[in-house]
Amino acid sequence: MNYAYLVRCSDNSLYAGWTNNIEKRIEAHNNGTGAKYTRPRRPVTLAYLEEFDTKSEAMKREAALKKMTHQQKEELAEIWENNGQQ
Repeated sequence: MNYAYLVRCSDNSLYAGWTNNIEKRIEAHNNGTGAKYTRPRRPVTLAYLEEFDTKSEAMKREAALKKMTHQQKEELAEIWENNGQQ
């Protein structure tokens, strides 16, 4: 399985990414090996997650997430959290 995700950083910013192992990826972000952007903004928590069959689909969704405004990302995270996904 492949995933597109948002993590909430300690400064309340949202970072978009994709992975095929969400638990390992969150751990990597929190260990400082996940992404240059999240390294100084640890710890991070999962704020939104979507599941895809292919890497290509997940990467396309990641690109779309990165193009969203902060407000749009916040709305996705809020809906996801309110649906008990976290």
